[in-house]
Amino acid sequence: MKKFRFSTKLVFALLISCTLSVVTAQPSDYQQRVRRILDATGIKGGLIVHIGCEDGRLTAALRANESYLVHGLDRDLEDVEKAREYIRSVGKYGNISIDRLDGGRLPYVDNLVNLVVTEELGDTSMDEVMRVLAPNGAAYVKDNGEWKKTVKPRPEEIDEWTHFLHDSSGNAVAHDRNVGPPNHIQWVTDPPHTRSHEHIPGIYALVSAGGRIFYIADEAAIESIRRIPKWYLIARDAFNGIMLWKKAIKMWFPHIVNWGQTPRQLQRRLVAVGDRVYVTLGLHAPLTALDAATGEILKVYENTEGTEEIIFHKGTLLLVIRSVTDERTAEQVKWAQLLKRRSSPLDARETAEPLVKQLLATEAMGEKAILALDADTGRLLWKKDRAG
Repeated sequence: MKKFRFSTKLVFALLISCTLSVVTAQPSDYQQRVRRILDATGIKGGLIVHIGCEDGRLTAALRANESYLVHGLDRDLEDVEKAREYIRSVGKYGNISIDRLDGGRLPYVDNLVNLVVTEELGDTSMDEVMRVLAPNGAAYVKDNGEWKKTVKPRPEEIDEWTHFLHDSSGNAVAHDRNVGPPNHIQWVTDPPHTRSHEHIPGIYALVSAGGRIFYIADEAAIESIRRIPKWYLIARDAFNGIMLWKKAIKMWFPHIVNWGQTPRQLQRRLVAVGDRVYVTLGLHAPLTALDAATGEILKVYENTEGTEEIIFHKGTLLLVIRSVTDERTAEQVKWAQLLKRRSSPLDARETAEPLVKQLLATEAMGEKAILALDADTGRLLWKKDRAG
C-alpha cells in the first residue's frame, strides 16, 4: 500500500512537472519561430504586421526587442479579443496592438511596413501587401505549406542624404527623382519642438541611408533652458519613424550659446553610408563606426580624438582633426560646472557673452590636420598637418 501511494504521488508530480514544462516552453517555441522568421527575412527593427494573429502568442513574440512595433490583424472578432487579452496579460499591449481586418485592404499608407507575416492572405492580395511594404521591406507568406519571402525593391529614383550637405561633394542638392508635392503625413514623432530658438539647435546633422535616418538630438525636458542636456545619436526607420536604437553622447557643445555662435563643423560630425554610420560620440571623441541597423560599435579609429569633420568617399574617410589640448578639456569642465549651478553668469546674455567668447577662443586652440583613412581597416593612408 505504501509503495502504491508513493508511486501515485510520484506519477502526479511528474504529470505536473511535464505540464509546467510544456507551458513554460511555449514562449520559447514562439521565440524560436520568430528568430527563424527574422533571420529568413533579414528585417532588423521597424513595423511588423501579422495577419491572422489568432491567440496573439506569435504576434507578441514578433516584438523581439524594442526596435520593433507590432500590429496584429485578424478577420475573426473572437480571435481579436483573445489576442488582445493575451497581450494585456503579459503586459505588452501598446507596442503590440491588435485590430480586426475587414475586407482585403490593409489599413496603412503606402511604403510604411517593414515586414508582413501571414500563413494565409485570405481576401488580401499580394499587390496590396506590396503597396504597404516600405522599400527593402519583406513579405513572409506561407504558400502550399512552404514559407516564401518576397522583398519590395528600392526604387532607383530614391536618393540618399549621406552627409550634412547631401554627399561628399558638399553640394546640397539631392538627386532624388521620386520626390513630389506631399499629399499626406507619413509619420510624426517627438520632439514636437525644442527648448529654445535663441540657443544652439536641439537637433543636429540629420542624414539618411539604407532606409534609415540618423541625427543627434537633445532629449532633456523642454520646460527650462537651464536643464542639463541629454544628447543622443538616434536612428529611426525613414519610412515609419520607429526608433531603431540610440547611443548616448557623453559631452557635446554647451547648449547656452547664441544660435549664430555655434561652430559650423558640429553639423559635419555624422555620416551614414550603406550599412555604416560614422560619428564622434562626444565633442572631443574619436571617430566611431556603428552598424546602421543595430547601433553596435564596429570600430573606434585610433588617433582620431578631436575629429571635427567627416567625409566618406569611395571607401576612404577624410577627417579634419583638431588636437585636444588641456585648455580645451578644462574649458568644457568649467562649463559643465556652470550649467549645474542654480545661478550663474550664464543666466543673462550680458554676463554670458564674455564666457562664450572665451569658450570659442579656447575651442579654436590646438593644431589642425587632415587625415585619410581606409574606412574598413582604419589604416592611415596619408596625413597633412597644420591644415588651415
